[in-house]
Amino acid sequence: MPDSWTETATGLPTKIDTSVAHEARVYDYWLGGKDNYPADRMLGDAIATHIPAIRSMARANRAFLGRAVRYVLDAGITQFLDIGTGIPTAGNTHEIAQGVDPAARVVYVDNDPIVLAHARALMSSTREGKTAFIHADLHDPASILRDPALTATLDPDRPVAIMLVAIMMYFRDSDDPHAIIENLLDAVPAGSYLVITHPTADFDDRAMARVVASAESAGITFNPRGRDETETLFAGTELVEPGVVPVVTWHPELVGDRSGLAQAIHADPESAWYWAGVGRKP
Repeated sequence: MPDSWTETATGLPTKIDTSVAHEARVYDYWLGGKDNYPADRMLGDAIATHIPAIRSMARANRAFLGRAVRYVLDAGITQFLDIGTGIPTAGNTHEIAQGVDPAARVVYVDNDPIVLAHARALMSSTREGKTAFIHADLHDPASILRDPALTATLDPDRPVAIMLVAIMMYFRDSDDPHAIIENLLDAVPAGSYLVITHPTADFDDRAMARVVASAESAGITFNPRGRDETETLFAGTELVEPGVVPVVTWHPELVGDRSGLAQAIHADPESAWYWAGVGRKP
């Protein structure tokens, strides 16, 4: 890994602390990954006692990512800014996008040093396309927008899909998540897209309250939001149909089978406790 990656981290940790749980590694555990440690698995199991279906919910959220990427590709978008990337696993944004359009370009952003350690996997690309990784924190969106890797990879004059998949729950209202998203949208041209999924207590407030308590006790901010609250995060965009909906019901026809053909999926809308939506900047 080039030394410059750690030099541009601007104060973010580059060493992995395995003694405390980290949200990216807990998510990796739920998805069946191998890049997690006892503290991560302990928190993951604790949350699973409150939401036994948490692993399938995580997979449903991951599946939405693929559908959203296909949707914006169909809309002519070939550039992606994926923030809160997580540990590389099957179906990363660049794999899906470049599988459809080999010239697609992707910039990944994450603040977890273990994701930094796996950045080479995220940097793989087709010959026609390009990918890059920025070690930065969304709490400081300016650090992302000023990173030279961003403009070296994405054309600032062309629309971009900003991917905020299962990331905004780590921001309290006092962090002003609306201003953070506004800063990102201000940096991209009209015709760009905003993709968000967000955990919610709307389907079972008692179980989600216990999840919040487990996460907070492990030092991880966790702030589920209702449908109306999630919808406000799309301020400055026009929501595409069907709006903010349960994650499994958002354009299920965009699931691709192994032959690349679309196939319909049918699932209980409340089987995964995430709201999901896509907005277009006018």
